[in-house]
Amino acid sequence: MGEPKIPNKSSSAQSDLESNDLGRPDTLRYNILTYVLGEEYDRAINMIKDFIERDSEYPSFKLKIERYSLHAIDLIYAIRTKRNFPGLSGLTRTKQQELRDKFKEHFGELRVIMKKIENCLEELRLDDVKSTKIVVRAFWFSLVTVFLSALFIEFFQGLGGTVTTVINERSDVFINFLLEKIF
Repeated sequence: MGEPKIPNKSSSAQSDLESNDLGRPDTLRYNILTYVLGEEYDRAINMIKDFIERDSEYPSFKLKIERYSLHAIDLIYAIRTKRNFPGLSGLTRTKQQELRDKFKEHFGELRVIMKKIENCLEELRLDDVKSTKIVVRAFWFSLVTVFLSALFIEFFQGLGGTVTTVINERSDVFINFLLEKIF
């Protein structure tokens, strides 16, 4: 997929946008918004549909973003209708301004929806990192517990038994020595 071209600055929607509103280049939000600004609605819709259908490493990803994606597609259709309204030049200036305002409103809502999709993806990534951290921590604690248990068992059954035998034998020798000297 080629990178979308940002339309010229004379576009009415473009004049209200700052460069950070579109997101970082080569992200879904940037591509969708620039396609919509460039009036490439079918490419934007296909990109969203491909994004939904793409396999994800997160099982709940599709469920989380599906309603946002469908709403984004509906917004793109609404923007297309507002921009390509038949007989636009025959309408009064106030009606033309109303259509332009509706376009800006839909475009702003599309921008928010695309941010929500990105936030969902980021939230799933963070949850994945947190769960990985929990698994690694649990593995580490279980490894330490097994090591300490083995050390404890070895001390009280292996080395502990030997130490007890040596102490008992030495104490018997000492007591016998004292008893021989005294009696």
